[in-house]
Amino acid sequence: MSETKTPSALGFRHPAEWEPHAATWLAWPHQEEDWPGKLAAVGWAYTEMVRKITRHERVRLIVSGAEIEARAREALTKAHVDLERVDFLSFPTDRGWMRDSAPSFVVDGNEVALVDWRFNGWAKYPNHLEDDRLPERIADWSKRRRFVPTFRGERVVLEGGAIDLDGQGTMLTTEECLLSEVQQRNPGMSKADYERVFADHLGVSKVIWLNRGIVGDDTHGHVDDIARFVRPGVVVVAYETRQDDENYEPLAENYELLQGMTDAKGRKLEVVKLPMPSPVVFDDMRLPASYANFYIANGQVLVPTFNDPNDRVALGTLAEVFPDREVVGIHAVDLVWGLGTLHCLSHEEPAVGK
Repeated sequence: MSETKTPSALGFRHPAEWEPHAATWLAWPHQEEDWPGKLAAVGWAYTEMVRKITRHERVRLIVSGAEIEARAREALTKAHVDLERVDFLSFPTDRGWMRDSAPSFVVDGNEVALVDWRFNGWAKYPNHLEDDRLPERIADWSKRRRFVPTFRGERVVLEGGAIDLDGQGTMLTTEECLLSEVQQRNPGMSKADYERVFADHLGVSKVIWLNRGIVGDDTHGHVDDIARFVRPGVVVVAYETRQDDENYEPLAENYELLQGMTDAKGRKLEVVKLPMPSPVVFDDMRLPASYANFYIANGQVLVPTFNDPNDRVALGTLAEVFPDREVVGIHAVDLVWGLGTLHCLSHEEPAVGK
């Protein structure tokens, strides 16, 4: 059952990813079309993610049927994952990109509730109806309140990868994703309309609009490949130094924009450059490889790596901005063939009372 009052009116806010988690949500890969010829290798990348995350928090692992669950259990057992720290939940899914199909979780200090955005396959893929029902299924399973944002009587479309928040009222997003007529999510919605929805449902008082995302991004401009909050007032931003690279101009534009920005508290942002790997190309396709697609878990930061000299630079940069967390590289060359990596696959469930 969904609520009628907005979360913000009831005192809820969207926490930052670095705030304490109760669990991380993942969905075991089963869609062969997302990783043609690489599904088996991708399963081992998932296994490594689960192995790392369960050291510090639970993993809620969605398995789309008994066969998929058996496959997941076998792989995790071989990797010596503590299965007592994994919840296996049998929900049907179209894909496994939990950042985008899972709900946003909001907190009021004592309660966690869900914001159920409509998921429409990035306004591109028709097989998305099971994924769109995930927030409702998660709400039913967890017995938590569910809020459904609407605009002019229609559910608002939003993916978690399109936004990044500092937990103190500031949000990053891109015009390319939310305002373009290409892969258009919500026809007729303006900047002001989005900002009102974000204020009402996520507790956002300031939205920082960047321009474009990276080349190869199937989502048309998700912010989690280009700029991320790492603590209040501090943003890491993907930056390309090779001027002949297609990403050079859009990433330079975003860096310059952030340099002049303040957050919701009036602090001038500290902007830290995060390098880009050399282009990752497979089957003549430029893939959206970016170190900015890291995931902040309890006690650690999982960072996609690409067998690239800049892997070391990126890990070192993130170790400096996360001095109290273990920064761990996860091999993502196979994962990115699915047009996303660690942050795209995961979704944090915040803890309360900690």
